[in-house]
Amino acid sequence: MATPAAPLKTPTDLKTNAARTVAEALNGILADSFALYLKTKNFHWHVSGPHFRDYHLMLDEQATEIFTATDAIAERVRKTGNTTLRSIGDIARHQMIKDNDSDFVAPADMLSELRDDNLKLVETLREAKDIADTAKDNATSAMIDDWTDQAERRAWFLFEAGREG
Repeated sequence: MATPAAPLKTPTDLKTNAARTVAEALNGILADSFALYLKTKNFHWHVSGPHFRDYHLMLDEQATEIFTATDAIAERVRKTGNTTLRSIGDIARHQMIKDNDSDFVAPADMLSELRDDNLKLVETLREAKDIADTAKDNATSAMIDDWTDQAERRAWFLFEAGREG
């Protein structure tokens, strides 16, 4: 059996405790991003009804955007000298966004649930931005601005797509 490697001494000017606090916030965002990605794909696969094509395509676009952000989030954690999530179980221990295992969800309920989940993610991102700003982690703070804008846009599209009349 191989001897475990010593932790990497990733170069960063962030204080250890500040970097660890930022990493904890980012790992929560990463877990929620994976949970939201999987829920969005689930709804993409199971949507039905007269707006099938529009919803199916929109949900696929949104899932791709969410999944793309996960790598940047995890890499930011590593750049600060910390470790990130390692498994589905690790994601489950950190996620705040709830899974949806229902056999059937009406399309309007899918859109509403995803809208609320994206807004919950925005709330978490704003909290993480405060943590990054306190740590003087400008790079993370700037990245969070982009992720916040993306989540707000997704929530807006879901809201508009789900409006009656």
